[in-house]
Amino acid sequence: MNKIVLASSNQGKLREFKQILSAKNFELIPQSTFNFVDADETGLSFVENAIIKARHASELTGLPSLADDSGIEVDALQGRPGIYSARYAQVQGLSVDQDKENNKKLLLELADIPEPLRTARFQCVIVFMRHPQDPTPLICQGSWEGQILSEEAGVNGFGYDPLFFVPSHNCTSAELSKEIKNNLSHRGKALRELMKCWQPLL
Repeated sequence: MNKIVLASSNQGKLREFKQILSAKNFELIPQSTFNFVDADETGLSFVENAIIKARHASELTGLPSLADDSGIEVDALQGRPGIYSARYAQVQGLSVDQDKENNKKLLLELADIPEPLRTARFQCVIVFMRHPQDPTPLICQGSWEGQILSEEAGVNGFGYDPLFFVPSHNCTSAELSKEIKNNLSHRGKALRELMKCWQPLL
């Protein structure tokens, strides 16, 4: 079985990757297993950050790597928080629920924006690198259109899921089952695109 390191310490992402890729003939190992720190996300786009994370994980483990950079773009905020979605509120402390703080900040910034103008989308870029010097990393992208609600709903998922309204299902991402979410989501779309191109590279 092939071993691939997942360049993320985010437990929510790890669960989704494993759910979607569960039938594939490889072992997905989270980088936390190797006890090294996350890469500094110094890029200015989802693509740049995903490549930085994938190369970092592959260099430190000697394994092929899979990295995702994702976030939410809100039209009324000119695309923010975008690549800064995970650290939007920038609140420090071991007991801080970063997801809750990020959601609170987003609601505050959208307080005066009427519902029809609260359009948004999740974006995901996934990069697969065979080795740290891979000159042609595999890059796949997926997006998911929706709107930002004025209050949270649902307990599934993570991040901005409780605020992200999915018009086709008349509920938030956090109210969807994991199977339905994985079928609709930006990450699910990017991973399915990846699997179409992947097998010859493994």
